[in-house]
Amino acid sequence: MKTILHKAADRGTADYGWLHANYYFSFSQYHHPEKVHFGLLRVLNDDIIDGGGGFPTHPHDNMEIVTIPLSGALAHKDSTGGEGLIKAGDIQIMSAGTGVEHSEFNASKTESANLFQVWLFPKLRNITPRYDQRTFKIEDRLNQWQMVVSPLEEDKALWINQDARFSLTKIEAGKSISYNNGFSGNGVYLVVINGTVQVNENQLGKRDALGIWDTDHFTIIANETAELLAIEVPMGL
Repeated sequence: MKTILHKAADRGTADYGWLHANYYFSFSQYHHPEKVHFGLLRVLNDDIIDGGGGFPTHPHDNMEIVTIPLSGALAHKDSTGGEGLIKAGDIQIMSAGTGVEHSEFNASKTESANLFQVWLFPKLRNITPRYDQRTFKIEDRLNQWQMVVSPLEEDKALWINQDARFSLTKIEAGKSISYNNGFSGNGVYLVVINGTVQVNENQLGKRDALGIWDTDHFTIIANETAELLAIEVPMGL
């Protein structure tokens, strides 16, 4: 089992006025030669969007884009016809494929919104662009993994054009939970949304992340009640 620790305090940051961004990997004006990607995970941004702010219409291609709202709500619109609000408990996925344009704005004029935006390299290039969104019951992830993104039919999650899986959990203090890879040889990028946990000798706090590979199984112990995101991805580019 190999690991790489990315502490929250070591993330790249940018303040655009309406957008306060935290970058786990090189993005926009932030570049770190040792933080370009983790396997096929290319982007993980922890964004805070002020009330009334947002991303105007802009293009993407050949990227799997997953949006996970943590607080507040976002108004989304794209060139595939996808349109609506996404809020905490919702997961949105967009396959940019041959090319798509979209916009994303804070649905509130006064309250800030917080989200994770995640980009993965696709399995198949130049597919027809697609958009999907689903609401998941937050209570269904208590002390167990809730699969929200996966290409595997048995996972009953939003489909992704990659051998990758996204899972969320909320572990109560003192309890442990194991993660088992859905695809042998994949790595897992584990992000602590809130709380503190331990993975082997690694102590992780709020917004810390741990890349884990060369194992298909590991266990997490919650030092205090903690919320986690596990992004399982192929390791080879």
